Amino acid sequence: MSIWLVRLSVDRWRRASTPEADRAPTALILETAHGPRITAANDAGLAAGARAGMLLADARALCPDLAAVPADPAGDLAALEKLAVWAQRWGPWSALDPPDSLLVDVTGTAHLFGGEERLLADVAAAFARAGLTARPALAPTAGAAWALSHYGRGGAIIPPLQGRGTTEGGGGASDRDPKAGLSGQRRSPLHPDPAGRGPPPRAGEDMLRLLADLPVAALRLDDDVLTALRRLGIKRMGELAGVGGAGEDDADREAAARDALRRRFRNRHSPAANPLLRLDQLLGKVPEPLLPVIARAMPLVQRRLMEPLRHRTPLDTVLADLAADMVRVLEARGHGARRLELALWRVDGEVLQRRIELAAATREAAHITRLFAARLDDIDAGFGIEMVQLRASWSEPLHLAQADLDAAAEDHGTALAACIDRLGVRLGPRAVTRPVARASHIPERAQSWQPPLEPVPASQHPLAFHARPLKLLDRPEPIAVLHAAPDGVPQRFRWRGQVREVARVEGPERIAPEWWRERSTTRLRDYYRIEDAAGRRYWIYRAGLAGDGRGGVPDWFLQGLYA
Repeated sequence: MSIWLVRLSVDRWRRASTPEADRAPTALILETAHGPRITAANDAGLAAGARAGMLLADARALCPDLAAVPADPAGDLAALEKLAVWAQRWGPWSALDPPDSLLVDVTGTAHLFGGEERLLADVAAAFARAGLTARPALAPTAGAAWALSHYGRGGAIIPPLQGRGTTEGGGGASDRDPKAGLSGQRRSPLHPDPAGRGPPPRAGEDMLRLLADLPVAALRLDDDVLTALRRLGIKRMGELAGVGGAGEDDADREAAARDALRRRFRNRHSPAANPLLRLDQLLGKVPEPLLPVIARAMPLVQRRLMEPLRHRTPLDTVLADLAADMVRVLEARGHGARRLELALWRVDGEVLQRRIELAAATREAAHITRLFAARLDDIDAGFGIEMVQLRASWSEPLHLAQADLDAAAEDHGTALAACIDRLGVRLGPRAVTRPVARASHIPERAQSWQPPLEPVPASQHPLAFHARPLKLLDRPEPIAVLHAAPDGVPQRFRWRGQVREVARVEGPERIAPEWWRERSTTRLRDYYRIEDAAGRRYWIYRAGLAGDGRGGVPDWFLQGLYA
């Protein structure tokens, strides 16, 4: 299903403006090298003569009262991405088709809405309630659906290609195949007569005849390609494919047309620059790769609610049911969830999302419910929540021995994982970490932080060091040091505005730079453990040596404090 948001930018502006502003002629503009250019206009602006692509100066020559508002392409794209997620209420998979279209895979879902006509009606009504003008269309391929939504009549439907599955229809008994049973498959020119009258047509042939009168712009071609086709006298899709009359000459006509176009566009490998490639994608002869807004190779369960939920208690019940369903799906795959995402569709079109990450893979429904319960306290149901969806965006193999978190704690250590999960939900996903020693002599690289239960890489065993302070500053702080000689030990230093006398000093401990990861101008360090007259102990170092050829006078830094 392709959904064309006919006036996305104008509808977004209208929702944010007042009714009085919408009644005045208004155009959305973008700055270009030749001056402000119109990208869209409201109804009053269109009536005044403003058109997309027109310079603002030319439009104001027709309508001096035309108001100009800056367009927001980035905001339109962000809104389109949110709408793509919201459109998954009609199918499990959706993709962006910038700048103003969506693609939704509705294979096998039309019967859930009462048929294809009712599905399209539900789509149009849902977008109308959101204040957006939408034209949906159904077809066996993404290209055909896009062509119908942009250039066909509203609510258009093309039956599926032969051998590509069935669709649920809303027609009467006279247009159904009696051998289709309960599938409700429509009999059409793309499905052979069950009585055996005549051979089945080639895949895509009749679909092309249905789309033959659409302009070639419906193939989503570049402007220069459309100009070239127009100069060749090709304006309709049927003319491009050589589809015209009937008879044995049809195949010859199509072959000749393709031969001429193939020679002209033989060096065009991009689909938008090659009309034959676009035509084959539209007919389903060549696959068209699409990037989903959310990758769907993941376990997913959902509930469509008969009545919108506005209170917490029934929402907790639905969440517990979804967690039990998710456990069954994960168990069938032999996996456990590491990341779970909960999405709640509100009646007003807003999609609320909550996500939790688990320290270890789990299939414990009570544990999942308890973690999400702590994340739902700030949920605003608005006028109600009409659909709830739970998906496991990250799962790992998990054997079937796990039955209960506390009972399995002794054998599998899951009690610690459950504790870490609860701390992560309360404090934040990145608040619970553990320090890990790394194989580096440089102090700031000798330790890093990682998730608490992840194993330490075998190549990162800690190295043996001299006594080092337990507390290191986030970054070394520069200090001013007084010493007897350029290479001598420090006698007095100033740090954070105070001068401290050095009573005892030990060092230096020389640390050379890591030449395999640093630049050749990096200077070595001489570390000193010092103690002032008050008994406080510090860890300072001198960066570089006088006359080492890697800089000027050596600098001094304080990096750590001893307890």
